[in-house]
Amino acid sequence: MTDGAEGRSSLESPTKLDRAKVVQRVEARWLLNLYPEAGEAGGCLQSAADSSGGAGVWWEPGPERSAEEAARRARGHVRRYCAANGLNRLGTLTYGPPFCRDPRAVRGHVRSFFRKLRRRTGALPYLWVPELHADGERYHVHFAVGRFVQRGWIVEAWPHGFVHIKLLGDLPTGSGTWGEARLAAGYLGKYVGKALDRGPAGLHRYEVAQGFRPRVRRIVGASLAEVLAQAEALMGAEPEQVWDSATVGGWAGPHAVWASWAG
Repeated sequence: MTDGAEGRSSLESPTKLDRAKVVQRVEARWLLNLYPEAGEAGGCLQSAADSSGGAGVWWEPGPERSAEEAARRARGHVRRYCAANGLNRLGTLTYGPPFCRDPRAVRGHVRSFFRKLRRRTGALPYLWVPELHADGERYHVHFAVGRFVQRGWIVEAWPHGFVHIKLLGDLPTGSGTWGEARLAAGYLGKYVGKALDRGPAGLHRYEVAQGFRPRVRRIVGASLAEVLAQAEALMGAEPEQVWDSATVGGWAGPHAVWASWAG
């Protein structure tokens, strides 16, 4: 049977059930994650999403790019955690003979170390990352805290070898706590990258004290200028630095932005 007005078979016309399944498309939008306590924001332009909340796929990175992205994300987590908690004191824990070659044993030793410190200090945000020695067998540990801890307590809590800790300084005037913490995060981030490359599968590449995760505020807008303006209003100042992927030649991913504030 055909519809004379349209010249189509009724079988070609959508039923009510078919029409109910039609996906409604919405325009692309900017999503920006703002971390107020860390003085940082990052986000990207998302492709058009359907009404159920799904999102289109922009691009799928290859294995090498995926590894780079994993390392970048890990360094970002380290940087934000350090900045939000003012972790500006770096420490190193090394083993004496017979050393330690078991990555799981290392984790047990470090967890015990921080439990002992917390008995002395109370609440103590920290972040630590293991480093495999150049010989590919022995480990040592790098960590950051945000307050003075007596050296005697550190030595007492680490009976496996030697300890070293220092407050970061020699930064430009106005760097503030965030600047100090970001410097510490940059140092630790190098070892996070190494851990991703050389560490055993199934183990965390770094660990943090629980309960100190930086708060995130999600900002949505129709344009980059709109989401940045919202972030500036929430932070009470313009960002000190803004990185825009549009300035990077050959950028393969979605349009992305990153911003940081001084403080």
